[in-house]
Amino acid sequence: MTVMTAAAIEDFLDEIFPQRTGTIEGVDEMRATMSLAIEDEHLRPGASVSGPTLMGLADVCLYVAILAQIGPEPMAVTSDLHCRFLRRPRGDRDVIANARILKLGRRLAVGEVQLFSDGDERPVALVTATYALPDSD
Repeated sequence: MTVMTAAAIEDFLDEIFPQRTGTIEGVDEMRATMSLAIEDEHLRPGASVSGPTLMGLADVCLYVAILAQIGPEPMAVTSDLHCRFLRRPRGDRDVIANARILKLGRRLAVGEVQLFSDGDERPVALVTATYALPDSD
C-alpha cells in the first residue's frame, strides 16, 4: 500500500531536493514512473542522451518508488547503483523510467529501473540500485 501520492512526493522533493530531474508520472504499489523532457544539456555528442542523465533519472525514480512506500524520508540514500547501457537513447525523445522495488526491508531497499526512449518498447538502460534506509527509532 502506498503512503504518499505522486503529488505529495513532488511537494516533498520540491522542498528537500529541488535540483532533481524528471517529472513523476505515477506511483503504485512498489513502483513509480517518471519522465524527463530531453534538452540540449542532456545530450552527448551524436545526439544521444548522456549516461549521467539516465543514471540520475533512474536514481530519482527509485527514490520516488521508495518514498511512496515509506513516506517522507530525506535520509533514504543510494548506497549502490549499477547501470547497464543497452542501446542508444534517442536525443529527440523524452526518457521514461519505470522503477520497481524488489525488496523493501527495515534497513535496505533494492530495486531496478528500466529506461526507455518515449515510444520505443525496447529499454535503453537497466539500472539496479540499493538504498540505505535510516533507523525508524
